[in-house]
Amino acid sequence: MAKPGLDDVTRDHLVARLMAARRAVRDAKKAADREAESTAHRAVDEAKQALGERGPVWWDDGSPDLNRRMAKNTLYADWYAKLTRSDHGGL
Repeated sequence: MAKPGLDDVTRDHLVARLMAARRAVRDAKKAADREAESTAHRAVDEAKQALGERGPVWWDDGSPDLNRRMAKNTLYADWYAKLTRSDHGGL
């Protein structure tokens, strides 16, 4: 989720940057250009950090940062264990 404090114009600009960077990753992979791919991955990371999807947490309510963790290894483990396969995409 993007930082809720971003105004629409800024968020739209950052999303456009992110999508362009992702296309650049795709194109660099297709061309087998490792240097361009590395540059594109950095651009993806920068856009995601600016959007608040990576990097320091943007919320200030004391909730833990559970990004990049499997649900079964978080405080949501019991809830996750009760889901059926179809509830979580067959994972």
